[in-house]
Amino acid sequence: MSKWRGNPWAVLITLSLGFFMTLLDLTIVNVAIPSMIDKLHASLDEVLWITNAYILVLAVLLITAGRLGDLWGKKNLFVIGVVVFTLSSLACGIAQDPTQLIAARAVQGLGAALLMPQTMSIIIATFPPAKRGAALGVWGAVAGVSTIAGPTVGGLLVTSFDWRWIFFVNLPIGIIVLAMALPILPGHTPGVRHKFDVLGVVIATAALFCLVFALTEGQKYDWGAGIWALIGAAAVLLVLFLVQQRSRQDREPLVPFALFKDRNFAILCFVGAAVSVGMLGMFLPMNIYLQSVLGFSALKAGLVMAPSSVVSMFLAPVAGKLTDKVGGRFILMGGLVLYGIGMLWMLAVAGTDTSWTAFLGPLVVSGIGVGGVFAPMATEATRNVPPRLAGAASGVNNTIRQVGSVLGAAAVGAILQNQLASSLKSEAVTRAQGLPQPYHDKFVAGFSQAAKGGMEVGASQHSAGQKLPPGTPANVAHQIQGLAGQVFSHGFVHAMKPTMLMPVVVVMVGAAACLAVKRYRAPEASDTVQPEAAPAAH
Repeated sequence: MSKWRGNPWAVLITLSLGFFMTLLDLTIVNVAIPSMIDKLHASLDEVLWITNAYILVLAVLLITAGRLGDLWGKKNLFVIGVVVFTLSSLACGIAQDPTQLIAARAVQGLGAALLMPQTMSIIIATFPPAKRGAALGVWGAVAGVSTIAGPTVGGLLVTSFDWRWIFFVNLPIGIIVLAMALPILPGHTPGVRHKFDVLGVVIATAALFCLVFALTEGQKYDWGAGIWALIGAAAVLLVLFLVQQRSRQDREPLVPFALFKDRNFAILCFVGAAVSVGMLGMFLPMNIYLQSVLGFSALKAGLVMAPSSVVSMFLAPVAGKLTDKVGGRFILMGGLVLYGIGMLWMLAVAGTDTSWTAFLGPLVVSGIGVGGVFAPMATEATRNVPPRLAGAASGVNNTIRQVGSVLGAAAVGAILQNQLASSLKSEAVTRAQGLPQPYHDKFVAGFSQAAKGGMEVGASQHSAGQKLPPGTPANVAHQIQGLAGQVFSHGFVHAMKPTMLMPVVVVMVGAAACLAVKRYRAPEASDTVQPEAAPAAH
């Protein structure tokens, strides 16, 4: 493959495959949670940490890994990340208890953090600004498809094989990526001797750890004093980090402030966080709804979501090419608006007995929207970033997006819990009117207690009102069983709809922010030859 070394499109395919692995693992685990609980005898808290350990390590280390790529070579960090991610995927697949799996997931997050920032920074260094949109269109297609395809792929693997295969599937992909990366990716070219900001890494890592841990565990600890203390500590550490970085701006800082002097980069970092909130805000309630309310299998639930992935996969490269020609501001804005419209349409048709065909239209619309988001967002954010700052830019951009993912999951979880507490109790009171008096109060109390479980929604919730004393007449038990299913189904639908309005609002705010993105100006002919010669925006 030596003849392919440095070939831009071969480089892009290699990077996209590696990127695909890391993003797929952000969503694929959710579908396998019921199977993990059964097979590993895991508690809900342990299962949540199987997801959180990955996101926590990934979000905390992205900025550091991006800077390390600048210092030690982007190819070197990418290859190390692929190796760590692949081996830890094997460890996840053979884990025998929740503790082993959580530890392996943390190491998997380390591998993802090492390779993820290098993908965008190598693309920036490889493609000149005039062709970067097309390249980032492919990269964006991978981002959109891998995020949305997680439930589909996970449902297929869990239904056909076992939960362990959601990790084993990474092994052949990782081996292929490694076999391609070594001969294809451009090597590190030594130049100016760089210094590593150790103190900045320590402060940034501590700040991100406090924030991400507090957001992921806030629901578990009822947003008590300890959680707010962690959030306060994160804010203090963030201020300390900014002060420390300001003093190092002339000595290779971890976060060069020059990045944020580019208005597009600053605005699109915010838009990226809004997109992450919008994505997580849809997947979490919808996956629970499809499986727990409509009774779809993991595979069917994944297939129902598939049209969005397919549409976005084909449209993202087109959006990337258009971004090269006319700029990405209005393409991105239109994509976000369409995504929001698709989500609102899904909420409008969602009911307790909705057919899967009713979701086809909304998911196609949201897929068109997603197809117009990632490529122009990445292109406009990095259009004026010089290659020497590509690693820092990628690390900062990806970190903000991952913190947005955590924030979105935490916010949606909090809103859903609050809405469930109200809707389950209200439905129980309404539907218990026909029950004999001795069972009426127990039925309502059972759902009132169940609602306090927040995210503990699934098949077990249907039995929340069924803890009946011995000797309950068969006809009454049958009546209660039927009413319990109705309470859960109607209660969850009523709670889901206002919950999903939050991410819609955030996405629309992100769309409005695109109005502040600078108008695109076609590059001069010389810009298409030398990436380093990209002029700064004025």
